[in-house]
Amino acid sequence: MAPELHAEYPGSRAAREIVVHGRVQGVFFRASIRDAARRAGVAGWATNRPDGTVAIRLEGEPSAVASVERVCEQGPEGARVESVDRRDVAIEGLRGFSVG
Repeated sequence: MAPELHAEYPGSRAAREIVVHGRVQGVFFRASIRDAARRAGVAGWATNRPDGTVAIRLEGEPSAVASVERVCEQGPEGARVESVDRRDVAIEGLRGFSVG
């Protein structure tokens, strides 16, 4: 049985896919997520989608992933987050954080 996302097990890793809805493009949203992920030691990516949302993939220690998720819920100044969809996904072993 896999550990829950927010459970703390030494060496455990979590992976989440997130889609953020609202005014999240053109407001440095992806850059703010990249910066938060790098500070937290979380790997992944963030990309704008044609429908105006931002898709995000996060992998790392469960508490670090949770901290970046909280940044996704707020966004930077100028953003207006209306809703956040999230789901647990399989770990792919990503390294670094890219913005596309």
